[in-house]
Amino acid sequence: MTIYSHSRISTFENCPYQYKLRYIDKIKVDVPTTIECFMGDLVHRTLEKLYKDKKFMKEDSKKELLKFYKDLWKKEYSDDILIAKADQGLTSENYRKMGLKFIEDYYDKHKPFDQLTILGLETMDRMTLPDGNQWHVRIDKLACDDDGNYYVCDYKTNARMKDQEEADADRQLALYSIWVKDKFKDAKSVKLVWHMLAFNKDAVSERTDEQLKKLQQDVCDKIKEIESATEFPRNQSGLCNYCVYKSICPSFRHEFELEEKTVEEFKKDDGVVLVDEYSEIKMKLGELKKKDEELKVKLVEYGKQFDVDAIYGSNKIARLKEFEKIVMPEDREKFIGLLKEKGLWEEYSMVCYGRLNSSVIGGKVDDWVRDAIDVVRDVRVSLGKRKDVEDE
Repeated sequence: MTIYSHSRISTFENCPYQYKLRYIDKIKVDVPTTIECFMGDLVHRTLEKLYKDKKFMKEDSKKELLKFYKDLWKKEYSDDILIAKADQGLTSENYRKMGLKFIEDYYDKHKPFDQLTILGLETMDRMTLPDGNQWHVRIDKLACDDDGNYYVCDYKTNARMKDQEEADADRQLALYSIWVKDKFKDAKSVKLVWHMLAFNKDAVSERTDEQLKKLQQDVCDKIKEIESATEFPRNQSGLCNYCVYKSICPSFRHEFELEEKTVEEFKKDDGVVLVDEYSEIKMKLGELKKKDEELKVKLVEYGKQFDVDAIYGSNKIARLKEFEKIVMPEDREKFIGLLKEKGLWEEYSMVCYGRLNSSVIGGKVDDWVRDAIDVVRDVRVSLGKRKDVEDE
């Protein structure tokens, strides 16, 4: 039985291809982790030490904690850790100092750390989902107060503050609250707390039993989708810059191969030559289309000025013919409603290709519709500006 986790499912949602490389093919890469994950892990371990020592009546000073963090960094940092924002001038030292500030701010805000009773740190356990699958439970800090309120706490080093809407929709801690309610029968409430260390603020949420029941079903449905998947498409997004598989991904492999070539080899690369030629043709076509529209306007103006509907060139004739066409009302919904009211919608409506295409591919149509349509593979070629040369 596979053990699922928030991280595992999120990987599939963000990029099925990355999921395949990581969890199915189990590909090993030279990049051990990202600098964000590395710094976050060290901050977690430092705060874990704070509460573990306190359990044994040892009060760590801020100075001791900062030294612990610095020593960890010195011992475990390596140059092969991915720094995605290096092109923005950021270095490992910037992230090391960020971690120090997070620890300092947290220490100052929560001292003397006796507001709650600590029940567990980096809790490691499993719970069984309704479909029988196992869910990995790892809670950074589990605590309670004297009134039967339990707190599932998570340290976040994200550079973006989690707003209330995002907190209320979060899956990870919400599922953990199910485990808490099962383990601690006296729990009157389970509060989900994200310590947003970059902002020295907390985001707090809570779930009803009905919401948790629906969440579990949603997770089971997602697991079913993952386990039945036969294709794992790539999904390019801003997250690609933080992916340890980027160098072997077909979406970026050519870029990495070019980085190893000399200037002359780069210029002669077949891919570079093809893209440059294609880009030039697209630019010329765009210019020609613009010129085409401009000349059409001038021809119409010429015809009106001299009252002619045929203009002669050296070898061709440009004939002008006026025709009428409709302009749809700005309030399309109101107009469509009027057509339906008059019983004319079926007569004037037409199939929306884009909507039909997405519905068929997504399996959201009846079988008879699917059987009546052929689905073929095609390739769309589009041009975009390379980020590494956009400022040159």
